Amino acid sequence: MRKTAQIAVVIATGTMLAGCGGSGIFNRDRPDEFAVQRQAPLVVPPDFELTPPSPGAPRPAEGTAADQALEALFGGPAPRSRVETSALDRAGPAAPGIRSSVGSEQTNTVAKGTLTRDIIAAPEGDGGSARAAVPG
Repeated sequence: MRKTAQIAVVIATGTMLAGCGGSGIFNRDRPDEFAVQRQAPLVVPPDFELTPPSPGAPRPAEGTAADQALEALFGGPAPRSRVETSALDRAGPAAPGIRSSVGSEQTNTVAKGTLTRDIIAAPEGDGGSARAAVPG
């Protein structure tokens, strides 16, 4: 008797699962996501007015790779805001060669310790998965 009940349960479960995937009440007609918007027909512009390049003239998109990368990333020079202009005016002009003097061995620096290094090297995030490390 118990074996017959188990077989009946398996058959009933299989029948219900087969009904879900077939053409039963759960089969809904869904819209085709690729047919939602009609594609506009391709149109050739009526007037090209392209002139052939003159011999020896530089190419219009010519430039260094660095300039092209900066243009693509930042969109070219932007006007400075009043706050940025004011801050730059207060800071004054930078000394010539400041970048090379900052990285020299004669520049005095203050050791902030390993805590500052660890804070700077910490991964980004809201700290939800942060754990306290016990020094050992």
